[in-house]
Amino acid sequence: MVGEIFEFQGQRWHLLPEKAVFWEEEQALIVSDIHLGKATHFRKAGIAVPSGIGQEDLFRLQKLIIRHLPVRVIIVGDMFHSAENSEVQYFKLWRQQFANVTFELVEGNHDIMATAVYEQLQITVHESLTIRDIHFIHEPCDEANGFRYTFSGHLHPAYVMQGTGKQRLRLPCFYFGKHCGILPAFGHFTGHASIDTSETDIVFVIAGKTIIRAQ
Repeated sequence: MVGEIFEFQGQRWHLLPEKAVFWEEEQALIVSDIHLGKATHFRKAGIAVPSGIGQEDLFRLQKLIIRHLPVRVIIVGDMFHSAENSEVQYFKLWRQQFANVTFELVEGNHDIMATAVYEQLQITVHESLTIRDIHFIHEPCDEANGFRYTFSGHLHPAYVMQGTGKQRLRLPCFYFGKHCGILPAFGHFTGHASIDTSETDIVFVIAGKTIIRAQ
């Protein structure tokens, strides 16, 4: 898969087609909105959803960790979709293979499990997280707020590409505004929301196995 090294805010960010970012200076793998357990939650409600979606997402994450060897994994909110279920127990077993990697969760609106559960999973939970004056919070911001830059998730951003024949293709994207950026949703079972951009914004779309600068 072809990624893109984006030098921004004095740091090197590897934008990855797997909908993740590798922060070179911090040796940190960053993802957002995995929503583990969402499929199980829907099936319990009687909605027909294929099984194994969460396991597939963890397998993608596993391959990224093996490839990039991060010292920490930062999840920018909505790691789990709701209350504890079987996929949480699957993660507990999956987590054991990366005992030397720190997992840090910036709390999202769906991260509602008891503190003791996160402790058992060896996940450190933060309301927000600041590293090198780069700030991470789940819900998007719209101003500097005293930090060099802020990254968020929550919106599952997508960008509409238009072709010469009036074709329109909506693709997940990495969005970089003046003060705030929005990360794509890592989980397969999440959906996307088109974002509005200004001329000064920077957008990279994820087109299959390739990252393309769209704006």
